Amino acid sequence: MSIEELKEKHSKQQEKIDAFSDLLDDLVNTTDKKKILWKEVYENALRDRVNAEILFGEAYTAMQMTTTEHITVGPILTKYLERMNRSNEQLLKLAELISKAEEQSSRIDPDDIFSKISE
Repeated sequence: MSIEELKEKHSKQQEKIDAFSDLLDDLVNTTDKKKILWKEVYENALRDRVNAEILFGEAYTAMQMTTTEHITVGPILTKYLERMNRSNEQLLKLAELISKAEEQSSRIDPDDIFSKISE
């Protein structure tokens, strides 16, 4: 992978992080500490996926040279795929947590409405 391709990936990754930050900012009832932690989890998962993808590409190219390389590099490729899969699972879990937080912030509490009417 060329330096230009890496710069492009980094730029797209930063755009995703910025969009994710905007999403977190819309969560009103979520603490700032939780938002910071979620953003860090998101950044780490994206970074892990990109790094594993780069290393996978290099190992895949090396593996195609000879049978010996295939035997040597094959298990390494499996580990990179597992790393990318774990990153995907982290992102899915994070999406689930954020979805629950959004539901809680949009939920209307009848007692709260009554107390506001009574004021």
